[in-house]
Amino acid sequence: MSSRPAISLQRTALAATLPFARVALVAVAALATMGVLAFLGQPAGIAAAGSLSALYLLPVNVITLLVLRRVVHAEGATLRAMLGFDRARLGRDILWGLLWIMVLYVPFAGAIIGTMFALYGADTFVSFEAVFAPDVSELPQLGTVVSIVFAVMVVLSFAPLNAPTEELLFRGYSQPRLRGALGILLPSFAFALQHVFFASTAVGMLVLGVAFFVWGLGSALIFRWQRRLMPLVVAHLVVNLFTSAPALILPFVLS
Repeated sequence: MSSRPAISLQRTALAATLPFARVALVAVAALATMGVLAFLGQPAGIAAAGSLSALYLLPVNVITLLVLRRVVHAEGATLRAMLGFDRARLGRDILWGLLWIMVLYVPFAGAIIGTMFALYGADTFVSFEAVFAPDVSELPQLGTVVSIVFAVMVVLSFAPLNAPTEELLFRGYSQPRLRGALGILLPSFAFALQHVFFASTAVGMLVLGVAFFVWGLGSALIFRWQRRLMPLVVAHLVVNLFTSAPALILPFVLS
């Protein structure tokens, strides 16, 4: 009987630390990408690294899934069960996911505009380009062939892998193992923190941090109410597809 509190404490500790371990992996991957770009004589700032995030997130996602699978299996569960995939419910999960995109985007967009207004006041909307659209000279010039390779990676690997990985970690694993508000707030904060590495500017890091914290809170509340992960995976997948592909392709088209 005495081992049960120790096991419970260990699971709580893992639930609190694994999301931030992923954030650390993202940071290391982003810094490594900057180092490689600098070695190749390419622009190596945060905008350059952010434009290649789909590339460096691939090993991060694989490592995250492998670690999470080991931890979950040690508890006697499976990632498939946690994901809640069911062919009979897939249609409903897709419809719920599309609904959650609309629900989540309202506060997400409000957080972006609100943070920008707090920073720039009346100049909010004219400042969007400077915050979110870096000059082409700040981006790596890798040519058409590499641009096509990245586009294929986004379609075939990034979005289909990233969406379930993040939802499994932040919502499926961490949230239920942390008590009360901590289960909502801590994974949401880690979720937001990792997204600052995908910004193009320092101010963009702040804005994205606030906006994705709001998105994380919304997703956490949805999961707490619905008790199903698949609709959130669907929403995440669609968002990743529609936002990442243009961000990766456009810099090379404009170069």
